[in-house]
Amino acid sequence: MKPEMQHHEATETNIVSGNFFIFYAFDVGDDIALNKVEASNELLVKQHTLSKYFKNYHIPLAIELPQASTQSRCIKATLHSFGVISLVYKVPFNDTFETMKKTLNSVDAEFREQSIADAHAIFSKIKGFIKQARFFHLRNSYVVIQVDQNPQLSVLDLKQNYGGAIASLLQFETESLSEYQKDAILESATGYYRGDLIIIDTEAAFVYDEDYAEILDLFEFANIQQLELHYYDRILDQQLNAVYQQEAWTLPLTAYIPFITTTTKDPISNLDRLKVEISVIIERIESSVKTAGDVYVAETYTLLVEKLDLKSWKDSLNTKLGIIKDVLSVYQSKIDTTREDLLSVLVIVLIFIELIVGILSYLK
Repeated sequence: MKPEMQHHEATETNIVSGNFFIFYAFDVGDDIALNKVEASNELLVKQHTLSKYFKNYHIPLAIELPQASTQSRCIKATLHSFGVISLVYKVPFNDTFETMKKTLNSVDAEFREQSIADAHAIFSKIKGFIKQARFFHLRNSYVVIQVDQNPQLSVLDLKQNYGGAIASLLQFETESLSEYQKDAILESATGYYRGDLIIIDTEAAFVYDEDYAEILDLFEFANIQQLELHYYDRILDQQLNAVYQQEAWTLPLTAYIPFITTTTKDPISNLDRLKVEISVIIERIESSVKTAGDVYVAETYTLLVEKLDLKSWKDSLNTKLGIIKDVLSVYQSKIDTTREDLLSVLVIVLIFIELIVGILSYLK
C-alpha cells in the first residue's frame, strides 16, 4: 500500500453509522415437520412474508426466540423444512472504518457464541419434530456490513480513501492488506444507482445502499444454500467411503429372488435412496431464487454464488452423484448376473430331474 494512503487511512476520523447483519445457519437434522411444530405451540410462530425474489418452495416457518431478552439482537429466526435453523442478528455501529475492523472481530466472536445458545434453545423445543435430530451437524455464517448513505461520502471517496479498510473488514483482518489483495476484492463492486456500492467477498459483504433491505434475504438464503451443499457433500463422502472400504459386496438373500426389491440397509442400498433425496432437495434449493427481470438482484446473486463458491460445491455433488450412479449400475449388474445364474442353475436342475424321471419311467 502506498505510504500516503496508509497515513490517510490510519488517521481518518470520519465516523460512519450503520449495522452489522450476521447470518447463521445450523443444520440440525434431515427434516423438520413444520406443521407439527406450528401445531405444538412449543414456539411462538410469527407471520412470515416471503420475499418477491423467492418461489414458494420450502416456505420457512418464522418464530420468536424462546425466552428472548429485550436486549436480543436477533431480528429473525426461521425454521426450514430441510433441517435448518436460520438466525439473523442486527448490531448497530457508529464508528470509523479503522476502528471498525477491531469492532467487527469482537462482534463476530460474541455472536458466534450467542447464536449457538439461541439455536440450541430452539432445537430443544422442536427436537421431537426433527428426523435424525442432532445439534448440530454443521454451521455456516456470513456478515453484511451495511453503512448508511451520506451525501458527503461518495462511492469514489469510499473506494479511494477507505478501500483498504473496507477490504480488511471483509477479510476480518485488523491490518492493512496489500494493494493486490485490496484491488482483487474491490473489483467485484456493483451497485444499482450511481451512489450505491456493494462489495461481496467470501465471508462478508459491504453494502452502501439505501434500499439494502430488499437484498438481505439473498445473503441469508445463499448462506443456507452453502450450508446444505456442504452438508450433503460430507454425507456423500461418508457413504462413498463406506462403499470403498467394503472389501466385498455381500448381496442380501432377497437379491437372488427375481421381482423382489432389496430393502436391506447396506451401504450400497443406502446410496440409491440418498441419491434421490439429495437430487430433489438440491434442485429445489437451486430453483428457489427468482431474479428474472431484475438485473440488479440477478447480478448481486450471481456475485454471491461466485464468491461463496456455490457452483464448485454443486459440481462436486454432481460428480459424486455420478459416481453413485456408476456404483449402483455395477451393483445392479451384479444382482442381474446372480439372478441369471440362479435361473440357469434352476433350469439345469429341472432338466436333470425330468431326465431322471424319464429314465425311471423307462426302466419300469
